[in-house]
Amino acid sequence: MNVYIALLRGINVGGHKKIKMADLKEMLEKLGFSDVVTYIQSGNVVFRDTSSNIDVLQAKIQTAIKKRFDFDVPILIITYDTLNEILQKNPYRKRLDSGQIDDKKMYFMLLCSRPDSFAVKELSKASFDPEEFIITKNVIYLFVANGYGKTKLNNIFFEKKLKCQTTTRNLRTLNKLLELSFLKN
Repeated sequence: MNVYIALLRGINVGGHKKIKMADLKEMLEKLGFSDVVTYIQSGNVVFRDTSSNIDVLQAKIQTAIKKRFDFDVPILIITYDTLNEILQKNPYRKRLDSGQIDDKKMYFMLLCSRPDSFAVKELSKASFDPEEFIITKNVIYLFVANGYGKTKLNNIFFEKKLKCQTTTRNLRTLNKLLELSFLKN
């Protein structure tokens, strides 16, 4: 059995696209996934399945959510190894470890597809001081000095510039999801 982490984008935000985690867990279990665990209300799920095709799993969950809750939800599914690599390769890690950066201001925008390479090049030249970001093939590492709620560097900004969907999580959430998925490995 493979362990997966599903990140649902835009649920339970501002009273929109409401899904109770108990209902989501029940739905996923009815789809045949096992050891389903949800984490906080923003659409984080760890589960097991025999399939090795992430695209099929994403489509299966999206279809089930549309059928049960009557709205579309972008879903990104990753593995423990992918999440671990994202956290290990965090270019801000030394500054986090030394306390130069507040871990509550460290965010990760996981990309649902490869970003437009020309847009990455152009955007990487821009300065948004005191905010900082580094774009890779599958994640944007984002340090928001003034807090995520105040930054202009949000999902909408990056999606428009890079022409790809993203879903954002903070460092604490990703560390917890890594822990939960490790326990299932």
